[in-house]
Amino acid sequence: MANAQTPEGPQIPSNIPSSSGTPPSSGIPPSSGRSAACSDPTRRTSAVRLPFPARFSPHAERARRHTLQWVQGIGLLTGDAAAAEYDSLRLERLMAYFYPDATAADLELAADFNAWFFIFDDQFDGWLGKRPTAVEGLVRTLAGTMTGDGVPRQYDGRSPWGTRQSHIPSAEGVRPLVAAFHDIWRRCTDGRPADWQRRFRAHWTAYMAAYRAEAQHRNAERLPSLERFLEVRRDSIGVQPCLDFTERCGGYSLPDELYGMAPLPEMREITADVVIFVNDIVSLSKELAAGDVNNSVIIHAAQQGCTPEESIAHIAALATARAARFAQLAASLAKRLSRRRVPAEVRGHIAHYVEGMEHLMAGNLAWSLATSRYGETGIAAVSGGRQRPWAQLAADGAAGAAEGKGGVGGVGGVSGAGCAGDVDGAGCAGGGEAAEGEGGTAADRGRAGWPPPGGGSAAASSAASPCQTAG
Repeated sequence: MANAQTPEGPQIPSNIPSSSGTPPSSGIPPSSGRSAACSDPTRRTSAVRLPFPARFSPHAERARRHTLQWVQGIGLLTGDAAAAEYDSLRLERLMAYFYPDATAADLELAADFNAWFFIFDDQFDGWLGKRPTAVEGLVRTLAGTMTGDGVPRQYDGRSPWGTRQSHIPSAEGVRPLVAAFHDIWRRCTDGRPADWQRRFRAHWTAYMAAYRAEAQHRNAERLPSLERFLEVRRDSIGVQPCLDFTERCGGYSLPDELYGMAPLPEMREITADVVIFVNDIVSLSKELAAGDVNNSVIIHAAQQGCTPEESIAHIAALATARAARFAQLAASLAKRLSRRRVPAEVRGHIAHYVEGMEHLMAGNLAWSLATSRYGETGIAAVSGGRQRPWAQLAADGAAGAAEGKGGVGGVGGVSGAGCAGDVDGAGCAGGGEAAEGEGGTAADRGRAGWPPPGGGSAAASSAASPCQTAG
């Protein structure tokens, strides 16, 4: 499908030079090039200090071969060229860092759901990423597959369990995304306890719903504040389902009362933030090329009027400070568990879980510096209006849903309207459907929540206060 005209949305701040070749419809002014700090991922992350090492699984190559067969067999990739481009990203190596002690079979499953993560994420680089209603239709369809008996259901926006459906939606482009996710869900949850499945379902639902909020950010007249951005990004980064899989790899499920025990919630938030900040630093040039504003470096620069180097240094310092805080909290756990008289076996599970968070932070940094996704070839793949060969899987069906013609939102009785899994008010609240089409009318923009709260006008960002780097 040809790329549709996208709504204008907030522009990249003038103090952040964009990549050359950016499509005019993105609203990003052309630039002759990028600064050295913006073009070299190694230099950009050199200030990030993590107090734990990265470890690597011996089963990475087996997982690579398995997942290449899986993504092609289930229809996520079509043709040798797409398979070769996907393989060059070496996504399975990220899972080898995340789960260095996983069995070969568990690492294969992790590599499969990581492939789905990235292929799903790439659907939003073009038309779909600026259509909140179309995103909602896709989310509702996917969420309806998270069932215990293998029968997909309509997702009603309030509970993962809704009206029964007799089949997975069959829109040709969307079908592989839905079928692949359902396959991952079924294999991950097989034999797992009900409390773990409930958390896993909630985390996946929040992950998917966050894409609607990000689509609203792309359409809004102003960038969100960094705090508001993080509220959404902590879900869309996908860290929480990955931590759930840490429990699965260890063969345990933390009891609810310990899962929610301080300081574990704060440690999970820190893990997400460190992964976000590293990702935003290394992917900055790629996201500038694609015209995406959902990046903490861009948002901080807009708020503070920083140069790219100053904003990168600030975000790197935030990552380092959060990692140091994580280490302090981890050191306090033994006394807390002792006071609660937690059995030795469960203490071992918590130690494994905490180590899993460390693997995610350190592994994400190590992989990000090695993958081609954020290098020159990765930037070229999304420059000048180009997209990855798998990035149009959802576009046709989602376009039909947005126009009321069925597609992803209209197949199998799933409507494209409504709100799924609203995260802290980030889903359908505010902005609403005004973000569709040409960015909404003046009356639409007068609704509560339009534009998103916080964040300065990108056009006025150069008048903001000087950039401050955290210590």
